[in-house]
Amino acid sequence: MPDALDALTKSLLHAATKAGADAADAMAITASSVSIEVRGGALEQAERSEGTDIGLRVFVGQRSANVSASDTSSRTIEEMAERAVAMAREAPEDPYSGLADPDQLSARRDAEGLELCDPTPEPSPEALQEDAARAEAAALAVKGVSQVQSAGAGYGAQEIYLAATNGFEGGYARSERGLSCVAIAGSGTGMERDYDGDSRIFQADLRDAQEIGTRAGERALARLDARKPPTGSYPVLFDERIAASLIGHLLGAINGQAIARGASFLRDAKGEQVLPEALSLIEDPTRIRATGSRPFDAEGLPTQPRAIVDKGILQDWTLDLATARKLELSPTGNAARGPGSGPQPSNWNIALTQGEASRDDLIAEMGTGLLVTSMIGSTINPNTGDYSRGASGLWVENGEITHAINECTIAGNLRDMLRAMIPANDARTHLSRVVPSLLVPGMTLAGA
Repeated sequence: MPDALDALTKSLLHAATKAGADAADAMAITASSVSIEVRGGALEQAERSEGTDIGLRVFVGQRSANVSASDTSSRTIEEMAERAVAMAREAPEDPYSGLADPDQLSARRDAEGLELCDPTPEPSPEALQEDAARAEAAALAVKGVSQVQSAGAGYGAQEIYLAATNGFEGGYARSERGLSCVAIAGSGTGMERDYDGDSRIFQADLRDAQEIGTRAGERALARLDARKPPTGSYPVLFDERIAASLIGHLLGAINGQAIARGASFLRDAKGEQVLPEALSLIEDPTRIRATGSRPFDAEGLPTQPRAIVDKGILQDWTLDLATARKLELSPTGNAARGPGSGPQPSNWNIALTQGEASRDDLIAEMGTGLLVTSMIGSTINPNTGDYSRGASGLWVENGEITHAINECTIAGNLRDMLRAMIPANDARTHLSRVVPSLLVPGMTLAGA
């Protein structure tokens, strides 16, 4: 298949040049996936999809356009190129658009050594159904679980190829295997639900189905008999499952597009403290068996480890070619795109410095406050960092969990929250965002 995708992208580039493009890049992705859901031990739903998507971006001077299709015939390729060039001629000029210079391109053209694709055969639908059924049975075996909303297993594989008229050609394959379970405890208006799941590149690394089902059931039970918390200022501990959302707000604020627009609460913060002095935030797109790893970015630039925050100090923005040119900086190799869209800055694997204390230690130390295990909705001002979200979780009194909490709002300012947070040591290191539970000493809670 790599040879076929190579031929497709070259055909797109040839057609674009023939149609009058000054420069172009092309992407081809072939993907297959299968997903299974069970209910009551029986097959509930099965889906399978396969296909190839192709995308073409052309430049006519400093004007550009993107087109995509799922038909790979020669006629479609020619029509795509003609349509893209016609669209580009009508598009407004963008002085920052254009392909990378040849000396900027990555020397690495494949993902050898990154282990992004499991070489073992695709699991059969029967094997996926068995895993989902085992997870469901384990959840139902937890005393107090009344039903399982869903238990599912899936597998997906992709092959990606990128080529451009600046001389870049490269591609790689990736795979993913997942398993999840959502359990419901209680009855009537007192029902609560929670989940557990796992997603890995390699089947052999996937957690056991029984463990996933049992954990989903236990989490659902812990949410029963929820109450509203008191209103006031309390410490808030973000559980590891959702703590990455806080770091996600930081990453969004240093994204080149936000910085170029001036729409970021960190727009003037480069070189300033944004995290506690003991914490660093490292991006590493070269991690082995990590879903965020990339041998090169979507513009053919090299990807490499970098410190986004070093000992609390913000070091750099996240830039693709266009935002780097606009800001008169060097690109960071962070362009992401699909066949039907142009590049935009995106982060790869992220790891926040872990603390020395366990989550239980932080619970004991926080006294009285909220352990947040899920959040809904949000009101976040990207310019000021003002933060407000609906939350639910577990109430902590005198350092011990006492009961479940729901229907409350937590609020603060992201700059203050990020500078004050205290990390636990419980981050799962296989995730693309390795972020432990995070304690924010003082936030506003609105409940009863």
